[in-house]
Amino acid sequence: MRRAFISPAKYVQGENEILNLGYFIKTFGESALLIASKDDAARVKDKLVHTMKEYGVTIVESGFNGECSRQEVARLQQLAKEHNCACTIGLGGGKAIDAAKCVAEGEALIIVPTIAATDAPTSHSAVLYTPEGEFDDYAYFKQSPSVVLIDTTVIANAPTRFLVAGMGDALSTYFEARATAKSYSNVNAGLPCGRIEGVGEPAKGTKAALALAKLCYETLLEDGYKAKLASDANIVTPALENIIETNILLSGLGFESGGLAAAHAIHNGLTALEGAHHFFHGEKVAFTTIVQLVLENAHKEELDEVLGFCVSVGLPVCLADIGVHEVTREELMNVAVKACIPEESIHSMPFPVTPDDVVGAMIVADQLGQQFKARI
Repeated sequence: MRRAFISPAKYVQGENEILNLGYFIKTFGESALLIASKDDAARVKDKLVHTMKEYGVTIVESGFNGECSRQEVARLQQLAKEHNCACTIGLGGGKAIDAAKCVAEGEALIIVPTIAATDAPTSHSAVLYTPEGEFDDYAYFKQSPSVVLIDTTVIANAPTRFLVAGMGDALSTYFEARATAKSYSNVNAGLPCGRIEGVGEPAKGTKAALALAKLCYETLLEDGYKAKLASDANIVTPALENIIETNILLSGLGFESGGLAAAHAIHNGLTALEGAHHFFHGEKVAFTTIVQLVLENAHKEELDEVLGFCVSVGLPVCLADIGVHEVTREELMNVAVKACIPEESIHSMPFPVTPDDVVGAMIVADQLGQQFKARI
């Protein structure tokens, strides 16, 4: 059986860590292209100036337009070439990070998240959009980022909602990896969607990935609420440090090397419900994790544990919590059909899943969430 595990070459996390960014640039050369929104670049401007002086490097600002499109990627690659940049820095949220991955194409890439809202910073994939912001395609690269650099002081000063959303994304990691392991399904660490030539055959997950995914869940239960309080106060505590690592590193390694299953597929189906569009990825994944547990007929104790965690940190547990206050069975079926298309990860569940199964699980999960909130 072929197994695969993928990870960044280096992960570094600490207070004011951006002050050391120049050291990592220096390992590649004398200059780097910075891909970041104006606001994100301004938030850390003093640290960027300090690290350039400290390590004698140049950081070239790119004027990133905010959209990870093919056109913007081509412009940024040309800019990097004109300035002879030795590496690429993706600083900020998802689209800046994805644009940096596309520009670097798997080489000399430093990722510096300013929020801990998803597990995308460690991955070797990106999402491309049109210049108008509509989904275009997925992109996969031969390896994960060279360096993932986390400044916990910056993340502690970001709105807490981002951190909580990251916990929602991380919440699904263990349950999806567990399902993938039971079904012996392929994982993204192998050959993702057959889009990379010469990489080899698809691969199954490793025991290491499943163990990290389980640690991800255990750390959420142990430190999630305490980390939320620290974020509310904009201070770095051991609990916040643990949850930042959980949201970004443990969840990132867990999802790519452990596998995705029903939770993320049903999340993707939720694009059919307009009311859910204004909620973050991880907020919706928290609810769809409960849906997956219903599909699995999980023990009541496990369901209650997940529901209790979500309520404690402010994650959604029912459809109303993600903006869906009224919904018809036909609308839910549209979600379910999207979730069950042949290429979706729902087929990594250890049993066949039909759109009817998904509709039923969403209805029951919604009721469970409502009833749990009414009891507390």
